[in-house]
Amino acid sequence: MKRLAGYHLLIGSLLALACSYFLRGHGSAAQPAPEDGRYLRNLTMTSTLLAADFVPDGNLSKKVWKDARRVTMDRDRFGKTRLPELETQIASRWTAGYVYFAYWCRYQSLYIFTGEDPAKERPNLCIRDVVEAFINPQPERFRHYYEFEMAPNNQWWDIEINLDKNGNIDWDSHFDHVTKIDAEHKIWTLEMRIPVRPMNVDAIHAGDEWRLNHYRSDGPGDDTQKRYMACSALPDGHSGSFHQPECFGIIKFVK
Repeated sequence: MKRLAGYHLLIGSLLALACSYFLRGHGSAAQPAPEDGRYLRNLTMTSTLLAADFVPDGNLSKKVWKDARRVTMDRDRFGKTRLPELETQIASRWTAGYVYFAYWCRYQSLYIFTGEDPAKERPNLCIRDVVEAFINPQPERFRHYYEFEMAPNNQWWDIEINLDKNGNIDWDSHFDHVTKIDAEHKIWTLEMRIPVRPMNVDAIHAGDEWRLNHYRSDGPGDDTQKRYMACSALPDGHSGSFHQPECFGIIKFVK
């Protein structure tokens, strides 16, 4: 969610030019992340080792995902209201060079950009339906992480975030992604593979722990009409901005 509404004083003119690059502050400014780098959440997602790499094809019925452990995101961004009609299940696998994610997203209707080339990176994607992964492979760099946005029609956007400097909109993760829409059962799915080297990681090792959060935005209209979800809940009473790294949970890589 490239919006960082409350961080405009830190990021400056880049945000003004990029518009909803970070904007969608959900009605109020985001609270600055704690300066001491304290994480407030420890919700843990487990990613299990793969025997070999593969190129995503969007088929989530294959064995690698049947055997994967899932987490469920079915509450609003503050963890208060259940949204079973938007239940989202998420799984992860890994190899030394890649982290893989799969998403199963229930929906009622789809709000996407139409008539555009899904093979091209799409700025401002977050004003439509998206799932988002915010990933920090170096948890000690509290205010530095990477953002991945994906829409049901396979449109995408990725960006490097540094809350003390600016957002690097020229950063390219070279990640692979495939989405599918099952209109009969009202579910859209996403399979993606993210290489670790563009995130300044030489290799993943068993026992490594990164910080991350998963989010989802659904529905038309402005912030008062859309529904926003977080896997690891945002702090009660704070802004609804997703760019609050203190709320990131943990992804643990195991054999």
